[in-house]
Amino acid sequence: MNGTLNKVILIGHLGDEVKMHYFEGGNCIGRFPLATNEVYINKTTGEKITSTEWHNIVVRNKAAEICEKYLSKGDKIYIEGRIKSRQWQAEDGATKYTTEIQVTEFTFLNTKKETDLSKSSLPTGSAPDDFNV
Repeated sequence: MNGTLNKVILIGHLGDEVKMHYFEGGNCIGRFPLATNEVYINKTTGEKITSTEWHNIVVRNKAAEICEKYLSKGDKIYIEGRIKSRQWQAEDGATKYTTEIQVTEFTFLNTKKETDLSKSSLPTGSAPDDFNV
């Protein structure tokens, strides 16, 4: 394979509400934590162990607005995206680092707001390739 690939597929539960940030020019981003779980058996004790991994999710523009409208803490979502690492200067001058998943596709698997909607009307979406906000 000559090229490289940066693709992530996750199915998990929102750990908090979607937090929106708006920019001049009308662009926006939504951020939320996503929990995925791995279950395994401890070979020594036979105990069932659940390990949770937290992912920082970033959705942009119209896709962010859709997520904010329909998603709540605890909802289950399928996400496709790519890993993006970035750094910035904190107010105290320290350099901070984070790794995020920038969403390119998503499907709501269940939402608390389903009671207001028929399951077939839950949106799915693609995030446009405009990650330079």
